[in-house]
Amino acid sequence: MMRFLLALALVAGQSLLAADEEKTLSLQLPPASLEKWYRPANKRDVWLHTMFRLRREMQAVSEYAALEDSARLKKWLARLEKDYLSIGEMVPEWKDELEDGLLKKMRTAAAAGDAEAMGRWQRKLGKSCQSCHAEYKLTAALLYRAPDFSAVKVESEETLEEEDYSRVMSRLSLLLNRVKIAGEDGRQQAATDALGQLEQRLADLGGSCSACHKQESAREIILGREAKASLAHVRQGLEAGDQKRTGRYLGEFAVGVCADCHAIHRLQSNMRRLLSGD
Repeated sequence: MMRFLLALALVAGQSLLAADEEKTLSLQLPPASLEKWYRPANKRDVWLHTMFRLRREMQAVSEYAALEDSARLKKWLARLEKDYLSIGEMVPEWKDELEDGLLKKMRTAAAAGDAEAMGRWQRKLGKSCQSCHAEYKLTAALLYRAPDFSAVKVESEETLEEEDYSRVMSRLSLLLNRVKIAGEDGRQQAATDALGQLEQRLADLGGSCSACHKQESAREIILGREAKASLAHVRQGLEAGDQKRTGRYLGEFAVGVCADCHAIHRLQSNMRRLLSGD
C-alpha cells in the first residue's frame, strides 16, 4: 500500500505536507549496469531469477541448519554463495557492498554444526539484503518491469500504417466520447460511424498487446468477449434510439476496458517514464 501511495504522489507531482512543514520524497536509482540483466536488454530476466534463487537458497539453508542435515545444508550453502557473489559480477558498482565475510562465517558454522551461529550470521546477511531492497527494489521494478509504451507502434489493419501508442490512445478517447456525444444528441449515423472506428482501433490495439502478452488468453482479459459484448449492446442501443441502453453499455465498456487497463498499466508506465527522464 505504501508503495502505491508513493508512486501516486510522484506521478501527480505533489508534495506531502505534515505538521505545516513541506516534505519531499526522493528515490534512489539503481546503477545503469543493472538494466542489461532485464528484458528487453537481455533475453531473460536474469537479475529477477537470481533474486528468486537467493530467496529459495536462504530458506533451504535455514531449514537444513535447523534439521541438522549437514549434507543438504552444504549443497544449498554452496548455491547461495555462488548466486550471492554473482551480484558483484553483474553489477560491479555493488561489489564492495557485498557481505562475503558473512558467507565465510556461515560456512564455518555449518562445518562445526553450530546451528545457533549459522542462524545469527544468516540473519545479518538477510538484513543486508533487505537494506538493498529498501533502497532499490521499487525503482528497479518501475524501471525494468513496468511497461514502456514509448517505443510501441500500433499497426492499422485497414491502412497497414503504424502510429505511436500515445496517438492511438488519444484517438480511442476521442472516438469513445464522440459515440457518447452524437448518440445523446440524436446524431445516430455519426455515433454509429464513430463506434465502427472505435471497434477497428481496438482490434489494432489488441495486436500490439502481443509484444508483452504472448498468450491470447491474457489479451482476452481486457479486449475479449466481454468488451465486444458491451460494444454490441451500444450498437443495438444506437440503432433503436435507446439512449439509456447506449449510455449504460458505453459506461460498462469504459470501466471494463479503459479504466481496468489504465489501472494495470498507466500508473507504472508513467512512473517508469518519470524515473528514466524520458
